[in-house]
Amino acid sequence: MDVELLAENAHWLWLSLGGLLLAAEMLGASGYLLWSGVSAVIIGLLTWGLPLPWAWQGTLFALLTISIAILWWYWLRNCARRTIETTVLNQRSQQLIGVRTTLTEAVVDGIGRARIGDSTWRVKADDALPAGTAVEVIAIEGITLHVRALKV
Repeated sequence: MDVELLAENAHWLWLSLGGLLLAAEMLGASGYLLWSGVSAVIIGLLTWGLPLPWAWQGTLFALLTISIAILWWYWLRNCARRTIETTVLNQRSQQLIGVRTTLTEAVVDGIGRARIGDSTWRVKADDALPAGTAVEVIAIEGITLHVRALKV
């Protein structure tokens, strides 16, 4: 009798399993149970309207869990790659690459100064440049900005 009841209401089994897995995920499973829980809920909704044999339900559950987890992994990997390439948080000097400014002191023997924001920075250039020259930051070495003159 219990097996017949379970077979008639397989959707409740899958919905309950999905709910339990999602609740367990909230306790700190680090994403391992999330996709299994989502897959179980999807199978529960699917079997609610479409009676499927147990073998199909189990197979679909396994395939859904693996597929969703792989898709999520690819999505996270692409997001992480984009974030790493564009993140310069807490690296103020790296944020200055590409900034255009003018020299406040002439570049003599390769060394001069430029003002960026409310700070003055030591700059290094290959050519001697007079004060007031428009320059662009092309690299950073320690606290020295490597600059090149902009062509006007």
